[in-house]
Amino acid sequence: MNRQKYFNFIEEKLILLATRLKMLGGLNILDMHLHTENFYLSFFNLLFGWELKNLNAVQQNAPGIDLLDSKNKIVIQVSATATKQKIESALNKDLSAYKGYYFKFISICKDAEHLRSQSFLNPHKLTFSAATDIFDVESLLLKINAMNIDQIKSVYEFLKKELKNEPDPEKVESNLTTIINILSKENWRQAENFETAPYDIEAKIEWNQLVNARAFIDDYKIHYSRIDKIYQDFDKQGANKSLSVLDGIRAEYVALGEVGSPDQRFLTIIDGVIKKIQASLNYEPIAQEELEMCVRILVVDAFIRCKIFKNPLTETNAHP
Repeated sequence: MNRQKYFNFIEEKLILLATRLKMLGGLNILDMHLHTENFYLSFFNLLFGWELKNLNAVQQNAPGIDLLDSKNKIVIQVSATATKQKIESALNKDLSAYKGYYFKFISICKDAEHLRSQSFLNPHKLTFSAATDIFDVESLLLKINAMNIDQIKSVYEFLKKELKNEPDPEKVESNLTTIINILSKENWRQAENFETAPYDIEAKIEWNQLVNARAFIDDYKIHYSRIDKIYQDFDKQGANKSLSVLDGIRAEYVALGEVGSPDQRFLTIIDGVIKKIQASLNYEPIAQEELEMCVRILVVDAFIRCKIFKNPLTETNAHP
């Protein structure tokens, strides 16, 4: 059914965006948060027929608000923080110029359900109902799910353009081959060999307490056979590149130790491999989005092959 196909795509893209924002925020990498303001501007204009503009493009660090619709008298704060204090801080700013406006709050990466039953100080008396004017991914998905098929399709088409879909499979394979070749030539510090044992991927995700990284693993585990084919093709030529690449990714993992949360370590491994590739003398630049996607595929593949993070089966056997 097309309706289900459209909705599944929308759900995946919004959750993946929220997951990335949350993980990057945890590492204090905030560039993507700024671009997300403009994404939600266009997204909400589509969903609700508003005419929002980015106030920060006109007035840097506008007090308490990010998006403005003068025609429909709406002001919006877009935030990666979903707390009562965050909303009241915005409402307490000098918003006297927006008397009679509606105030709305968008949580871009965290669940905001707990805020909808609370009361808020609203000194400038903007029109604001916590039950209906606080948005997060889950509330947006509920609204989208109630739309008719044409409306859902328009959201689907918007997200396809805004949050680009996976590139052509042949191009992915070509980029992966190039990146594997680059990584195999680098002088990775030696990591100990790590024996792969059969296991359940879901069990490994749970064992290692990977919450946000689950989205990356679910998205990119489908490429396992493609990576395996590339490694086998290299091996037939007498170049054991799989060992070099996997040991290199494992070296990044081992170097992290127990610093940060499991999700943060997963993302840091990806960032470390990207930097290694870009610093290589053999690197010929490809589009950043394609590079990032290929490295995520390789890191997820290393996770599946038990080169990074603990195998629940061997851990359980070692510690009865």
